[in-house]
Amino acid sequence: MFFIFSKVLSFLMNLLLWVFAFLLIALCSKNVKQRKRFLIWGIVLLYVFSNSVLINIVSSAWDIRDTTALADKKYSCAIVLGGFSSDDGKGGGFFNMAADRFIQGLRLQRTGQVGKILITGGNGLLIPSGYREADWVRQQYIDLKVPDSCLLVEDKSRNTIENAAFTKALLQKQKLQGPYLLVTSAFHMRRSVMIFKKQGIDVIPYPCNFSSKQLSISVDDLLPNTGALAGWGLYIKEVIGYSVTRLFN
Repeated sequence: MFFIFSKVLSFLMNLLLWVFAFLLIALCSKNVKQRKRFLIWGIVLLYVFSNSVLINIVSSAWDIRDTTALADKKYSCAIVLGGFSSDDGKGGGFFNMAADRFIQGLRLQRTGQVGKILITGGNGLLIPSGYREADWVRQQYIDLKVPDSCLLVEDKSRNTIENAAFTKALLQKQKLQGPYLLVTSAFHMRRSVMIFKKQGIDVIPYPCNFSSKQLSISVDDLLPNTGALAGWGLYIKEVIGYSVTRLFN
């Protein structure tokens, strides 16, 4: 139920959907004042959330960019959260813009900073296909000569809450001692750390895939930008997920 609720809530908080709704109301309204009001709201909403200034402020405040992991210490496991690949519709997968999670997991293993990589992620679609992200990712690591003995796979989870719950069971089964390095995108780290710690898993943030820059304002940032508009989808999802999990889970 929580999984479906979070999907529906994220859909309703789609900013572009609201812009489209305001403009559609303005187009269809026969009341001149109402038409003008909704047209202005739609344009203002589109501009405010399509320039980079506000999203940069939010991302700078929200993202966790630093790690307390010790460079000279070896950790038992890096937990790499899924969400960086998708079903290609042909029985395989492909990497998306969050693929730095995969790269950092590989880097940690290759440099000897972790003993194992635990990949957690199944299929988060409301109507899932047979694609299981962790299984596909495991094969990508093997293709890059990571020993199979260094890989742990959790391929049932659909969201971050299930990532944590199923990962905990797997870590206990393997008798791996914490703390563990938690590898995920900087924008996703705040919610992820909270969820994993609620499950009693001792994790150290190891952020990657940085989507924000150092806070600054230039003329370009004031211009409409489709990337800024898309970025709001990520942060709205994170804030909703963080708030709901903190209150009810």
